[in-house]
Amino acid sequence: MNKDSYFCKPKLKEMSGLYNIPLSGLKEVRHTFNFDIGREFFEEFEESEVKEGSLKAYVEMEKRSSHLDLQIRIAGYVMLCCDRCLEMFSRPFECENRLLVKLGKSISDDDPDILSLPSDENELDLMQHFYEYIHLALPIRRVHPEDRNGKSTCDPVMLKKLSELLVEEDSEDKQTDPRWDELKKLKNEN
Repeated sequence: MNKDSYFCKPKLKEMSGLYNIPLSGLKEVRHTFNFDIGREFFEEFEESEVKEGSLKAYVEMEKRSSHLDLQIRIAGYVMLCCDRCLEMFSRPFECENRLLVKLGKSISDDDPDILSLPSDENELDLMQHFYEYIHLALPIRRVHPEDRNGKSTCDPVMLKKLSELLVEEDSEDKQTDPRWDELKKLKNEN
């Protein structure tokens, strides 16, 4: 991920301080950091698809003289808008990512999979990375989960309205072109 990322940037820089890892004074060993991600976090990004959630980011960092190797696990739940009924619902969430940070004299964007930082940098801000990891791990299709009986937990009023509209569309589709019917018969015979 680089500075010209597709995703939006946070509105306020004060919030990003909550998601920093101090680099100065850390020994070259494995370190663990935990961060809370909630509504305030998502409010910082105007274009965020997620507006609310309760997540924990667990960061395990291996510090070396030339680079940092971070394993980032984010788990909890997010509130999403259902694609079917448009109601908000809570969805369990979990993702794991790896971030390599090269420490050098200057910042370079040679490799998109490696973040470069000047070696005299005192902190590593993970706010933008958390945001991107969360949004990239969201499912493409977002619908309420089914209950124990396999029935949808979507808003029943909206489901009823959708089924009424679908029935009307189906009745219009019943009139087909006879030429297509003949072609379908040929297809089924082969």
